[in-house]
Amino acid sequence: MISSISPTDGRVLAEYEETTPSEVKEHIETAAVLQREWESVSIADRAVPMLRLADLLEANRDELAALMADEMGKPVSQGQGEVDKSAWACRHYAENAERILADEHIVADRAKSYVAYRPLGVVLAVMPWNFPLWQVYRFLAPALMGGNGGLLKHASNVMGSALWIDRLAVEAGFPDGLFRTLVLPSSRVDEALEHPAVVAATLTGSDPAGRAVASKAGSLLKKTVLELGGSDPYVVLADADLEQAAATCANSRLINGGQSCISAKRFIVEEPVVERFTELLAEGLSKAVMGDPHDPATTLGPMARQDLRDDLHDQVERSVEAGARLVLGGQVPDLPGAFYPPTLLADVAKGMAVYHEETFGPVASVISAADLDDAVRIANDTDFGLGAAIFTTDVELGERVARDRLQAGAAFVNAFVASDPRLPFGGIKTSGYGRELSDMGMREFLNAKTVVVA
Repeated sequence: MISSISPTDGRVLAEYEETTPSEVKEHIETAAVLQREWESVSIADRAVPMLRLADLLEANRDELAALMADEMGKPVSQGQGEVDKSAWACRHYAENAERILADEHIVADRAKSYVAYRPLGVVLAVMPWNFPLWQVYRFLAPALMGGNGGLLKHASNVMGSALWIDRLAVEAGFPDGLFRTLVLPSSRVDEALEHPAVVAATLTGSDPAGRAVASKAGSLLKKTVLELGGSDPYVVLADADLEQAAATCANSRLINGGQSCISAKRFIVEEPVVERFTELLAEGLSKAVMGDPHDPATTLGPMARQDLRDDLHDQVERSVEAGARLVLGGQVPDLPGAFYPPTLLADVAKGMAVYHEETFGPVASVISAADLDDAVRIANDTDFGLGAAIFTTDVELGERVARDRLQAGAAFVNAFVASDPRLPFGGIKTSGYGRELSDMGMREFLNAKTVVVA
């Protein structure tokens, strides 16, 4: 059995029977049969259920947001936003697939030569709990519009959300079984990946999980796209609008309770303004309203699991012991559930846990830099490379630094890092490889087939 436990009060929300090995095999083979039929369906006809799916998401917005609040502690207002963004992804690919999938004609020494984008087959998605809907739909929408089939192995604590995704796909009009949720623990991912009908895999999650899936897929010569952790650096230059920068940084650090790969984690500030920025950031973080995620006034719910909260607190304690200065928070509240307050550490330096490790929760770290070059050096002094940002009133300088010097899959100027269906999303270094979203993300699981006519 797989149990879903409320991070707010520790009660068991539901228990789910695991998909048996014979059922896994059956679901994969059904998806493979249906995918071969689905790839012959016109793009315009594929768009009909995809647009209907967007409508269904919006029609069930409040119920889905409440479910996410139950399962992983996301405040309902943020859950509603996640539903809206998932619907946006469905509409984006329904409306743009014709263009993305169009044959690309290339002049060569033949009568005709072009690239045709054709589906690969059935793709396995291994998805995390932090954005139970968005993480899935940013895979599912381009995969199905591209003519592929899909299988979902979702995180165990959001299995209710996973089964909702399954039901909505059928209700929208996709062939029943073209996409299927497999109720599996992480220990059984290989079981699905090894089936010959599964041609590729995409994973969003931790570095160890990514290495495990990539290793197995590599041994089977199956393609993978990985979006892993991040320790996103935000560089704040002395000429920045500090009030705007601090407000933006506080917002980024606390979205989804800080449980986001692309939320700001390390704030690298030029020395002349580091004290003032730290004060402003503390003010911004302290405005968070921690409480019941079902309460519309709540902006910071519990963390998704108590063990994750305890791991985060351990990172804070180890950093303070190593010399970091605790400015705000840092104490486990006397409350049921997995709550952790907004926490700010200053005087962070190399060798401390929060300098090197991903802090997946509402903990911000301020690091002082001597100048721009020192700030860039510190920003890049990490194994991760997912997102980065720079704050400065010299926008041209900020753009040059973002484009040419910050080592990340995405770099923003005077704004926090965010994903968008129209833009490529993914990382470098141990933050993964490949891209999701945009035209590039859709083509990751397509065969770019060269066709030549003599």
